[in-house]
Amino acid sequence: MGHVGREFLKTLLQKRTYIGWGSLFVVPFIIALAVRFSHAGTGGGASGGTVEQIMQHLRGNGIYLPIVILVMLPGFLLPLLACLVGSYTIAGEAENHTLRTVLMQPVKRGALLTAKWFIANVYIAIGLLIMGVASLLAGGAFFGLHPMQLLLASGTVGGPTVGVGHALALTLLGYLYILVAMASVVSLAVLFSTLTNSSLTAVGAALVLVIVMLALGGFSVFDFLKPYLITSHFDAWQNLLQRPIVYGPIWKGLINFAIWIGGTTGVAYLNFRRKDILS
Repeated sequence: MGHVGREFLKTLLQKRTYIGWGSLFVVPFIIALAVRFSHAGTGGGASGGTVEQIMQHLRGNGIYLPIVILVMLPGFLLPLLACLVGSYTIAGEAENHTLRTVLMQPVKRGALLTAKWFIANVYIAIGLLIMGVASLLAGGAFFGLHPMQLLLASGTVGGPTVGVGHALALTLLGYLYILVAMASVVSLAVLFSTLTNSSLTAVGAALVLVIVMLALGGFSVFDFLKPYLITSHFDAWQNLLQRPIVYGPIWKGLINFAIWIGGTTGVAYLNFRRKDILS
């Protein structure tokens, strides 16, 4: 069995794997129930004009639920899971005293780190798939699945109407975009994982940095930093739902994620090469 197979098996044997996936499955049903049995209006539960617009239309069309979920969860839950799985890659094994055994084998550290990084992102990809399927199940059960009205350039619902298949294709592209975004968070967590022998420390450091980025993006005085922050580009996928589509923010976001992924994993590799085998 190769590195990838072993790492995937390790992931499947950990309880936290199913806790994370389970939470992503349950959240869409909780939101669907809340909308279904609440009074008219959003009740202030969603922030931002676009989110409020979509939430209002969700009552009559469950096809909007996967979009609502994708708008809400990148703010905390998805980065949290990405930090957890990324931080465990190296620090978790060092904490459990298994890293020494692994490194004593005739393995290339670069290949080992790449396998761990890849499986961490596979974990996130499966989680997003579970979340998307659960959103469709919950949305269809509570509100039905109907043709979706797209957004205008202003971010309000009022654009042309597309069929269910077209709507699902656009939503899938949005989920793939967020997968790349979360890969940059995983890479950040992997970097911290190579800097400590405590998975909790690595999780805390990575998550705090993500929260700091979110906070900086909320103040106009830090606008000069926004092009460089991971979190500033989380919502660029929403341009896929607009007519006409504005591709600029999407490409800028993907470039930003690629730079963060390449930079953090590169530094992580350099640090992992020098990591003490006695860890």
